[in-house]
Amino acid sequence: MKQFKDRFIIGIDHGYGNIKTANHVFRTGVLQSDGEPLFTKNLLVYDGKYYTVGEGHKEFTADKQKDGDYYVLTLAAIATELKDRGITDAEVIIAAGLPLTWTNGQKAEFSAYLTQNKEVAFTFQRINYRIRIEGAVIYPQGYAAVSEYATKLKGVNMVADVGNGTMNTLTIINGVPQQGRMFTEQFGTYQCTLAVREAFSQKTHRNIDDSIIEEVLINGAADIGEKDLEIITATATEYVRDIFRRLREHGYDDKTVTLYVAGGGGCLIRNFGSYNAYRVFFVDDIRAAARGYEYMAELQFERGVRI
Repeated sequence: MKQFKDRFIIGIDHGYGNIKTANHVFRTGVLQSDGEPLFTKNLLVYDGKYYTVGEGHKEFTADKQKDGDYYVLTLAAIATELKDRGITDAEVIIAAGLPLTWTNGQKAEFSAYLTQNKEVAFTFQRINYRIRIEGAVIYPQGYAAVSEYATKLKGVNMVADVGNGTMNTLTIINGVPQQGRMFTEQFGTYQCTLAVREAFSQKTHRNIDDSIIEEVLINGAADIGEKDLEIITATATEYVRDIFRRLREHGYDDKTVTLYVAGGGGCLIRNFGSYNAYRVFFVDDIRAAARGYEYMAELQFERGVRI
């Protein structure tokens, strides 16, 4: 969270797997109930309804602004940042993002969705908040993760932001983003999870919990049998090969192009990929995009560009 005059800029990365702010990460899931649930640690109360934040898993949707849950998740994200400073009443500007090639077509609608209520009162984790949403600025995913040093990049570089639902790729030449060389595909880490789940079922005639798959994808191992681990590893390795195949289709060459990998897919590539270690760099901070949104918004406002 950054302060600009009397307002707070709060960057939010609305991922399909996790919601990220500059300082916090929580699962992209919402469970609505008619009354107060038994477990209330992450309970958000808004407009007379009860929402348990972080429960369940959101299915992929290309139009987040058509899903009311993302508004609830936005309120929770704002609260997590304000809580760090002991603030419960504030004027807020939301800095968020959309997949690279969807930004121009959806940013007006997404901005309107995030600012649908100019003043909002809600309770999160038993703390009452009253915020005034002064506006929302929308930036391209992928670029945000490297925005603080992108203009200093020399030569030909490619950013691959492999999230839970999408993969965004952008070529940057001598610090200049190439408008005609950016791509968005529905090819994220959750598609790898689905592929592992199917392969595991076919080969063992058993089901495996997604949490175990995710642990292997993130860490490269888990407390499971050797044969089970081999199935997950083989499927993930093939999936990473497919990532690089798609990158090559978009102009990646491991001898001339420097690759910056952001998002959860970085774990996949690091654990199961074969790559030129001298030309591949990982943006390990999962919150890098949210920080980038705040950075770009602050620059915009300092230059006097209005929302």
